[in-house]
Amino acid sequence: MTYDLILKNGRVIDPASETDRVTDVAFVGGKVAAVGDNLNGAEDSRDVAGLIVTPGLIDLHTHVYWGGTSLGIDADDFCRRNGVTTSVDTGSAGPGNFAGFRKHVIETAQARILAYLNISFAGIYGFSRRVMVGEAQDLRLMAPDDCIEVADKNRDVIVGIKVRIGRNAGGASGLAPLEIALQAADEVGMPVMCHIDFPPPNYADTVAMLRPGDVLTHAFRPFPNAPLSAQGKVLPQVLDARKRGVLFDIGHGMGSFAFKTARAMLANGFLPDTISSDVHALSINGPAFDQTTTMSKFLCLGMSLMEVVRASTINAARALHRPELGALTPGGVGDATILTLEDGRHDYVDVVGEHLIGAKRIMSKGVVIGGRWRHP
Repeated sequence: MTYDLILKNGRVIDPASETDRVTDVAFVGGKVAAVGDNLNGAEDSRDVAGLIVTPGLIDLHTHVYWGGTSLGIDADDFCRRNGVTTSVDTGSAGPGNFAGFRKHVIETAQARILAYLNISFAGIYGFSRRVMVGEAQDLRLMAPDDCIEVADKNRDVIVGIKVRIGRNAGGASGLAPLEIALQAADEVGMPVMCHIDFPPPNYADTVAMLRPGDVLTHAFRPFPNAPLSAQGKVLPQVLDARKRGVLFDIGHGMGSFAFKTARAMLANGFLPDTISSDVHALSINGPAFDQTTTMSKFLCLGMSLMEVVRASTINAARALHRPELGALTPGGVGDATILTLEDGRHDYVDVVGEHLIGAKRIMSKGVVIGGRWRHP
């Protein structure tokens, strides 16, 4: 058989199949064709000995409506340089401006872009260093009917409904925007991704409302509104939510991830379901930077490489209900990420300014998107 591309001699880490060994990965027709030893016969054969080959990384929380919102970054540039093959935009656009996001960004990008549609008609419209207006502060902007209509017409790229609650995003609106988002999501048969920032509302009341398959992002945020008691134990409402199938996503961003919280959660055996960067115009130059930096932080906090890759591939694919993603399965989407694990003294910082010196750093060396090599 003739393949389009073979990655040869890489350390293949594919949590979906519990694979961790040196072997080859071949692609043809935009899909994974084979995983095995001594594969030959390709138009493009690349020796990746000494490097790590994973399923294409999925960043479950990004903002890539570049030019349409003030917080958007360029998806293709970000993905090529940082090993991400699927970027999930989380609510940059609402039903009032999603058509532009789709036409001018999603449909023109080389990298795959999926989206959670904001319950706010205008999406995230006031997010900069000079202007910060939470779209959920004004309940007149909550647009469940429009949200249902747009989500239903764009099921190929819309994966759920996004809502942002908390003092910054929602002001005095409390849990009302979440209640509206849940109703819209029920109507269209999709999950909700819920952002939480400073109280009110509090973390416990928020997760108590979420359903199986819904995602709480910013799950390891600092005090106040951390998922822990003052004694460092995971809140019972958080444990109950996990038991019923609520998913916990990192969503690092500019204000939503603390080493102190992460250490305590991991010490309690509570690993994140998904690791995501929440990269946007105000976090791309720190403290989040990118997906691989966020993954590296968890590696240095004690998660294994397999666990970190799992939280950035198959777990994210399952959260999206996209089984064709997140695994190197023959017949699946032909996406892969090539990584290296660098030793040294690497300085990491969280959103409250705490620094962590880690001995490892995950770096991207290239991506395969749709069975074709893309240069970083």
